[in-house]
Amino acid sequence: MTKIDIISGFLGAGKTTLIRKLIQEAYQDEKIVLIENEFGEIGIDGGFLKEAGITIKEMNSGCICCSLVGDFAASLEKVMEQFSPERIIIEPSGVGKLSDVIKAICDLQDERLELNSYTTVVDGKKAKVYMKNFGEFFNNQIEFANTIIISRTQMMKPEQVENVISLLRKHNQHANLIATPWEELDGEKVREAMEHPQNLSDELLKEMDVCPICHHHHEYGHEHEHHHDHHEHHHDHEHEHHHHHDHEGHHHADDVFTSWGCETMRSYTKEELETILNALTKQSQYGAILRAKGMVPSNDHNWLYFDLVPGEYDIRLGGKDTIGKLCVIGSDLKESALTALFGLEQ
Repeated sequence: MTKIDIISGFLGAGKTTLIRKLIQEAYQDEKIVLIENEFGEIGIDGGFLKEAGITIKEMNSGCICCSLVGDFAASLEKVMEQFSPERIIIEPSGVGKLSDVIKAICDLQDERLELNSYTTVVDGKKAKVYMKNFGEFFNNQIEFANTIIISRTQMMKPEQVENVISLLRKHNQHANLIATPWEELDGEKVREAMEHPQNLSDELLKEMDVCPICHHHHEYGHEHEHHHDHHEHHHDHEHEHHHHHDHEGHHHADDVFTSWGCETMRSYTKEELETILNALTKQSQYGAILRAKGMVPSNDHNWLYFDLVPGEYDIRLGGKDTIGKLCVIGSDLKESALTALFGLEQ
């Protein structure tokens, strides 16, 4: 199976720098072909250049770099026959639509190929202007990505990064975002984020034996036993409490929980986090809090990781992550109060 990774982005966003980093730090033991963007015209006129062929440009770090011209399917077939790579990185032209490249690969229906990731690199300093001026092309690359990497964040203030994050989220709710300057991250960490997005909310809900789809927790009797075969999934998302009696006569309720989460590059001191988590465990104006978890930048270039269960919490130093994340789970959560508590009002 050959993995295909598409790395798109407007001209000057830093795609080539990112690819070089991944080849050197994350894919160093793999046989790789990098296909550059001569077929990018599909985004402009819907057709390919007429002549099929492969031009091999250079070899570096065990990577074969080539340009495909002409028929994409025929050219890709030649790459497979000639090199049998473990991974193909495709760098489309800066104005190619990401959706066209994804479609071109899916249309091949080649069982030897696995579309592994489709990433867009966005220049954080230019995102707002590009969205306004290049509309459809720029937004297509954002809307179809499963990972979005914001470049140039080391030149930006945290509040500027926050603004870019919220702009991107308007066009793509689900992509994994990387906002930490990639120079500060190991290539392996970037690869892991591209291939295995981490959803804190789903992770915590599963850990608490709450269904991530309907957000119901199923508790049986006073012994807190979990009988998975008794699970009843209510997909109405209403905050009702369903009361039943099981065959042993124990009373049980299906409780509905909500999750509040935030992505942020705001930094926190350990003291600030202590104050916030202390308030979450002891005060009731935030809702009934069952679990909270997060990883955020701290003021001294480290990262702080925290975990909270009713009555206690833990804060520890951790490695740099791709973006700051916070997640709180409970019932009747007061979202605006939580936003204010973590100092995240826009």
